Amino acid sequence: MEASDRFGCLIDVMSTTIKPGTASPVSPAERCDRCGARAAIRAVLPGGGELLFCAHHGRLHAKQLRAVATEIRDDAQVLETTPGSA
Repeated sequence: MEASDRFGCLIDVMSTTIKPGTASPVSPAERCDRCGARAAIRAVLPGGGELLFCAHHGRLHAKQLRAVATEIRDDAQVLETTPGSA
């Protein structure tokens, strides 16, 4: 008996294909997954999930995000500027 049968729940596995350039803009209501500040960056992951980061945490994790994300939406270009230059 599978775990889903024991607990009476049905778990569906979704397969999502993300086309490059299709990540939605970051809304002013969306918050950084790290600290709760207003999000500025949306990173789409290979499995279809996404991470949202404020400018500070986006810059801090930029190298790692570029290595794993299938797309990074950075409408404010916070990853293209150095801290203190904007």
